[in-house]
Amino acid sequence: MATSTARSTSAARICTIVGFVCAVLALLLNPILFGVIGLVLGVVGAVLGDKPLGWYAAGANVVAMLLSMLILSAL
Repeated sequence: MATSTARSTSAARICTIVGFVCAVLALLLNPILFGVIGLVLGVVGAVLGDKPLGWYAAGANVVAMLLSMLILSAL
């Protein structure tokens, strides 16, 4: 049973890390595409067990989407 717990924790951490990477990509490249993908990955990471960082990744994606759209609308 310990292997299952380690796998879910590892999968949660991977989802969270990819969520943070998507937040950076949402800020730099495409806010809608990468922002939504990162938001979903952050929530999935939080639900799978990476509680604080998963929610932080989801929040970072929302902030990155809003900030990037604000910057793009100003140009």
